[in-house]
Formats: sequence, structure tokens, C-alpha cells
Amino acid sequence: MMPNHFHLLLYECTPGGISKLLQRLGTAFTMYFNEKYERSGALFQGGFKSRLIEDEVYLMQVIDYIHLNPIQHKEMDGSKKGLFKSDLQFLDDYPWSSYKDYCGEETYSNILQRDVLNEYLEMPKDYKAWLQGQHDFEDIRSLAIDM
Repeated sequence: MMPNHFHLLLYECTPGGISKLLQRLGTAFTMYFNEKYERSGALFQGGFKSRLIEDEVYLMQVIDYIHLNPIQHKEMDGSKKGLFKSDLQFLDDYPWSSYKDYCGEETYSNILQRDVLNEYLEMPKDYKAWLQGQHDFEDIRSLAIDM
């Protein structure tokens, strides 16, 4: 979850299921938020966007992109390249991400089903070290739906 958007990695079991889920989620959250803060109107601009993941390499890149996205918003000037220890500490401390789950801390284990990923790819044993060794943010920027 980011300040102005969120990312979900979802597997669709029923045709049209993700669209229906996100429509209901968006409507319910908007109603809740508007009632809580005594306001009215839309919260989100436009509909959701999606991309089909068709291979293991792209799936792993999308997982990494989702986890690295908070760093991009931390560094708004865009002048920084590469991952540094301070970035990994930032990700460790960032409360709105599944990053810690992928590192073995299981903070969202009741809603996150990482075992489903095992059907599609073999996750690195030490995800944090693997992520630091594999990427700087620039090499996965092209995976974003909108930049």
C-alpha cells in the first residue's frame, strides 16, 4: 500500500472474479471512508489497471517491483540509483507491505497465500539478500503499468 495507490498480486480462480472483487472493495472502502470522515465523492481516480503474468521471470519481477515500490516514493527526487542498506531498513520498517512475509516474518499470514506461488516458481531462500543482489530500482521500472 502506497500513499496514493496500492498493488495486489492476485490469482483469478473465476473469470471476472478480480474485477468484481476490486469493484466491491473500492465501493466498500469508499463508503467506509466517506462515512468516517463525513465526506462524499470518489476516493480513487479511474478504475484499476492490471497485467497478465505469463512466465516465472515476469512473476518474480512483479513481486520485486511491488516490494521495492515504497523506496521510489521515499526518494521523490529520483536521483538515487541502486539498493542500499538504508532502503532495506526502510522496507523492514514499512508497515503496509508483504515484504516482511517474503523475508520469513509472516506478518500477513492470514491473508497472504505464498504457498500458491510455489506452484509457479521457487522463491529464493533468503529473499532480502537475493533482492539486494539482483536489482536496482531502474531495472524493474519498466514493469510498472503507469510511469
